[in-house]
Amino acid sequence: MFDGPSSRREFMKAAVAVGGASALSACMSRAEEPIPKGTDDPSSLPERQHAWNDVLVHDDAGNVEGPRHQLLLYVNLDHDGPPTEDDRRVLESALTTLDRAYERSHEGLVYSIAYSPAYFDRFDESLPDDLDLPEPRSLAPFEDPEFDRQDALLHLGSTRADALLEAEEALTGDRDTANTVTMESPLTDVLAVDSRRTGFVGAGMPAERQDVAGIPDSKPVPEQSPLFMGFKAGFAQNQATEDYVTLQDGPFAGGTTKHVANIRQRLDDWYVEQDFEDRVAEMFSPRHAAEGLVDGVGDNLGDSSGLTPDIIESIEEQAKQYGRVGHAQKAARANRDEEGNVRVLRRHFESTDDDVASLHFPSLQTGISVFEEVREAMNGTDLTSNPAIRQRVNNGILEYIFVRRRGNFLVPPRRLRSFPTPTGE
Repeated sequence: MFDGPSSRREFMKAAVAVGGASALSACMSRAEEPIPKGTDDPSSLPERQHAWNDVLVHDDAGNVEGPRHQLLLYVNLDHDGPPTEDDRRVLESALTTLDRAYERSHEGLVYSIAYSPAYFDRFDESLPDDLDLPEPRSLAPFEDPEFDRQDALLHLGSTRADALLEAEEALTGDRDTANTVTMESPLTDVLAVDSRRTGFVGAGMPAERQDVAGIPDSKPVPEQSPLFMGFKAGFAQNQATEDYVTLQDGPFAGGTTKHVANIRQRLDDWYVEQDFEDRVAEMFSPRHAAEGLVDGVGDNLGDSSGLTPDIIESIEEQAKQYGRVGHAQKAARANRDEEGNVRVLRRHFESTDDDVASLHFPSLQTGISVFEEVREAMNGTDLTSNPAIRQRVNNGILEYIFVRRRGNFLVPPRRLRSFPTPTGE
């Protein structure tokens, strides 16, 4: 049934979405190479949990390609009050087992654990005043999301579906070993999984998984697109560096903040009513479409989206001329600091959970307000004085995306990854 590389990839994605021992067994039986082993020397690992870029695949233009298979486990401490020292020992043991079992790479496993504002409310002490980590909230007048307030979020990724599934099985106590390393203390000895969410990213993967609600039956997603909407994203020159989003001071220096949204996509009108030039105009900018700057999924753009200062600053003039504005064009207005540095590092990936086309959107930045400012610019509410631009029509891609969930988290440095206190002690 699953013959050839393409069908094998499709099988692996389906296995990750389903999860469980049977899916893992099927993946392992198809594995052609052993999963690379990790390290017994913790000092060899970076202090920043979010430092993934150096060990992930880069394309010919230098853009980082995210792990093809990804898993989000939203978890809660299994008792009231703050965690105990025994809780910390169990969690650290589980995470150390992952470090020993899997090479920190795209063919092994990359992961991070992050903590919500609600988790820190378990303590009598407060977080530092200058740590920008508010409770999640609605970020547009037209959205009504549910809020993820679970204690913690474990985010795992790998090009190997078998590595990801095996790690999950070991963490949840359904398997005694992870890549032959004994899991002495599963994560679920102290944390209960509240929500399991899966996804994928990479050329060919969305096209193979487009038979879901939200995508036309004509199967319009291009074979080479890494995302359902048909274009590349995450160009290196339009992404913050890991150094830039790292907290430099305070008890959590070496960490970062993380916002994660889950966004449903309804792409019938995107592909049926809009032609290619329309989609380019609304994804990038009207100037991109008028000047033919994008070929296919955007591989020709290299390491930049092609958004020049002039394209960004002339957004109101383009709205008048073309009757629409671009998604990337809008967001870029708030996504650089005074020195021209990009402020936000995006690591989004697609999902077919519940047989619905959706996007998981993790974003790293020095403070949640940074993400909120970029999102406000993306809303384009200030552009609706032009009668052609409505809040969700001719206003980037807002007509086709619907935020279902939002959550805010702190990704502490590695030294504090196992149940940190608000003071970092």
